[in-house]
Amino acid sequence: MRLLPLSGTGTSPASPRALADALSSGMLSSMAVVPAPRPLLGAVLLLFVSAAWGSAFPLMKDLILRLPVEDLLAERYLIAAVTLLLIRPGCLRRLSRRTWINGVVLGLLFGVGQTAQALALHSLPSAVSGFAVGCSVLITPVMALVMFRSRAPRRVWAGVVLAMAGMTVFTLLRGIEDHEVSLLALGVTLSAAALYSGHTLMLAQLSGTGERFPAYALTVIQLFTIGMLTGVFALRGGITLPSSLPDWVILAHLAVVSCALGFLARSYGQKHVPAVPSAIMMSSQPIWVAAIAVIWFNEQVGWSMVTGGGLMAVAMLLALPERGAAKGTPDRSGRRDLLAVSRRAALVLADLRIKREDRLRFEAGPAPFIAKSACRDVEACPWNAHALKGGGEPSLERLIGRATAIVRAKKLPGPGCCQSVTLVGRCLCALMEESEQTRVAAVEHWFRSQQAE
Repeated sequence: MRLLPLSGTGTSPASPRALADALSSGMLSSMAVVPAPRPLLGAVLLLFVSAAWGSAFPLMKDLILRLPVEDLLAERYLIAAVTLLLIRPGCLRRLSRRTWINGVVLGLLFGVGQTAQALALHSLPSAVSGFAVGCSVLITPVMALVMFRSRAPRRVWAGVVLAMAGMTVFTLLRGIEDHEVSLLALGVTLSAAALYSGHTLMLAQLSGTGERFPAYALTVIQLFTIGMLTGVFALRGGITLPSSLPDWVILAHLAVVSCALGFLARSYGQKHVPAVPSAIMMSSQPIWVAAIAVIWFNEQVGWSMVTGGGLMAVAMLLALPERGAAKGTPDRSGRRDLLAVSRRAALVLADLRIKREDRLRFEAGPAPFIAKSACRDVEACPWNAHALKGGGEPSLERLIGRATAIVRAKKLPGPGCCQSVTLVGRCLCALMEESEQTRVAAVEHWFRSQQAE
C-alpha cells in the first residue's frame, strides 16, 4: 500500500503508536477484502469437507437406528478431538487466551447448531430439514453484509442463487414424505443454519491473520467444545456405545474422516477462499449424499439429481475466486477504505518528521556575490577553472590570496605572524609572503585599474 505524500499540519511529532492505530482502525476484515491467493487448493479442501460431511448423512441415518442421536454426536466429536490431540500432543501448549476464547466460541456456535438441528429433526421431514440447513448459503452473504459490510461480487451472488436452486431440487422437489411440518422446529433449524453461517464468517475472519492463524489448535478446541456440549444432553439417559464391529467402523469414519479431517480441512481451506464462496462450496453436500446413495444403496438416478447437481456445479464454478487475484487486492469498496487509511497514515508519518523549532531566517538584502566583470579577461580568471561545480564563485584559498595581494599593494600593515589562520588551515602570514613574490603586473592583469588604485 503506497502512502500519499501529504504534509502534516501539527507542530508536535506523533508517536509510532498513533501510526499503528491509524492503520489498524481503518482496516477491513480479511474475509471482506482479501481474495484467495491459492483458490484451487482451498476449493479442493472445501470439496473434501463437503464430501466428508455428505458421507456422514446416510451413515448416521443407519446408525441412529441403534444409537441415540445425542450419544452419537458426543462420541464422534470427542473421538475426533482425541485423535487430533494424539497426533500432535503439544498443539495446545503456549496458546494465547484469545486463541482459547476463539476456539470455544467457534465450538459453541457449531455445537449449538448441531444440537438444535438434531432436536428439531424429530418434528420435521428430512427433506425440509435439509433445505432449512442449506439456507445457510443464503444467510452467510446477508450476515456478512449486515455485520461486516462485506459486499459479495455479482457472480458470487449468482452462485448463491444457483446453489439455492440446486438445494431446492435436491430436497423439496424430490418429494416430502407424509410428515407434519412444525413451524417451531422449522424456526429452530433455520436458527441452526444461522449459527453455521456465523461459524463460517468467524472462521474466515480469524483465518485472515496469515501465519499467526493456529488452525490445528483451533480445530482441536472446537471439537472438544462440541463434544462436551453434546455430551451434556447424552448424559441424561446414559451413554450407549456401539455393540458390533460394523457400528464401530461407521463411528470411526464419522469421527476421524467426517469430523477430525473435515474440520481440519475446513480451517485450512478457508485461508484461501472467502466466507461466502466457501459456504457455496460446502453446500454441495447433497451431491455427495446422492452419489453415495446411488453407489452403496443402489438408488436410481433421477432428473432431480442431474438437475440439482448441474446447478450446484455451476454455482461452485462461479464462487471460485480468480487465480490472478492476489491476496490483499481489494474490491471497489475496499479500495476506498484503503485510500482513506493511506491518507490517515500519511498524515501521521508527516507528523513523525522532526521539525526545527528555530527555523533559519535570512537577513534582509541581496545575497553577496562576485561579479564576473571583476576580471579584465573573464576567460583567464583563475577561479573559473577552480570554482565549485555549477557556479562561478572562486575557491576560498584564491580569494584569500588575492585579498592579501591587494593589501600588500596598498602598503597596509598586516597582522602578526600566524595570529590568523585561514579556514583551509594555512597561515595568513605565509600567504602574504607568497603574495610579495608575485609580480604586480600579474595583479594588474587580473583586476581592473580602478580596484588597484
